[in-house]
Amino acid sequence: MMRRWLPFPLVSLGLCILWLLLNQSIEPAHLLLGALVGIAAPLLGRRLQPLGYPRLRAPLQLARLLAMASVEVVRSCFNVSRIILFADYAKVNSQFIRVPLTIRDPYGLALLSCLINMTPGTVWVEILPEGHELVLHVFDLQDAQWWIDTIQTRYERPLINIFETEAARGDPA
Repeated sequence: MMRRWLPFPLVSLGLCILWLLLNQSIEPAHLLLGALVGIAAPLLGRRLQPLGYPRLRAPLQLARLLAMASVEVVRSCFNVSRIILFADYAKVNSQFIRVPLTIRDPYGLALLSCLINMTPGTVWVEILPEGHELVLHVFDLQDAQWWIDTIQTRYERPLINIFETEAARGDPA
């Protein structure tokens, strides 16, 4: 019964807190409106999750992955800025590369896409269905194999552990 009215309790709580923070008061009317928003928004948005809510199998590993990705975004910002401001444009080597992927979970692929696209200098272009390869554009490509290894080890492997079950990975149970 509780799950029917609060399908995502943490989202509801977060929306209520956000409502109170935006209104900068904890008056009864704002508390009531925040609770209504916190209950109504997930109920109305439930149909937008056709696959259901993702199950995180390793939330601590997700936190480590997001922290590592944040550091990578900042580092990449400096590198891309340096190239744009100071590099000779004739020496910038923009290329498309293919990265073979083993992850199949749609939520894992979506998060991988977000991590790649928010990192300056890289753009997720598409997944080629015949070989399940990611087509990636790199702003200044120096070593394609380094990019393939980085995507597969730093990003894809943790995402497989976070989102996929042992049966989906092909591991013995």
